[in-house]
Amino acid sequence: MIEVELNAVRVDLRSNTPVLLLQEIASPRRTLPIFIGAPEATSIAMAIQGIQAPRPLTHDLIKNLIESLECKLINVIITELQDSTYYAELTINRGERTFKVSSRPSDAIAVAIRMPVPIFVAEDLLNNEGISVEVLDADREDTFADENPDELVGEFKQFLDNLRPEDFSG
Repeated sequence: MIEVELNAVRVDLRSNTPVLLLQEIASPRRTLPIFIGAPEATSIAMAIQGIQAPRPLTHDLIKNLIESLECKLINVIITELQDSTYYAELTINRGERTFKVSSRPSDAIAVAIRMPVPIFVAEDLLNNEGISVEVLDADREDTFADENPDELVGEFKQFLDNLRPEDFSG
């Protein structure tokens, strides 16, 4: 497992889709991009900015459940990519027992940011899907929005305002 950090949540301008950028902490600092849904991106952005909803959001509820059940979230692991779908696990301890709970990466990251705990990516996955920082930097101007968090939240709001039911048809 290779430890990563949440480098950014951006909007891919070509597809108007939010993308998580998980960057390797140690060299060579590869980045794993994972496309996610707008609600999860908004939840992650709110947690990063320290914005509290008046009532618990789903990811706040998960955090509250873990704590109320006297458990401890140990880490989040992005485990694999199958048929263009990423998979993740939450590692949770309760006393002497350890539980692995399957999750979507976006939900796992949203909880990890709130708790906060380390985030890992399976080595094979990062070797196969990771992008070097130099390539990402070269593409950033064309692919990703500005890093300003206020602009990011504004883009998410605009994205949500323009969603139509047809956007979800397969």
